[in-house]
Amino acid sequence: MVATIGVGRVTLYLETSFSLKDKRHVVRSLVQQVRNKFNVGIAETSDLDDPRAATLTVVCVSNSAPHADEMLQRVLTFIESRVEMGVVGEVGTELIPIGDG
Repeated sequence: MVATIGVGRVTLYLETSFSLKDKRHVVRSLVQQVRNKFNVGIAETSDLDDPRAATLTVVCVSNSAPHADEMLQRVLTFIESRVEMGVVGEVGTELIPIGDG
């Protein structure tokens, strides 16, 4: 059986965030919204000490590569529509097949 791991990365530039406390508030809210709506893993993975940038990584697993890609696109669109206090920067996805194939 072949499975696909979908990985998405999105960098957010928080224009009105001037402290790590401001950033944490925005990031935690967004991460919780994604967790509540989608069955994916999500975490802040880069720019941890930069109050004006946050990189989030989203991961999903599926038995279908098109489904994994669709899930990532839906999550990234959701994130883009809910960014407060900033703008979306770089966005990227990768599909990784695993298993017998």
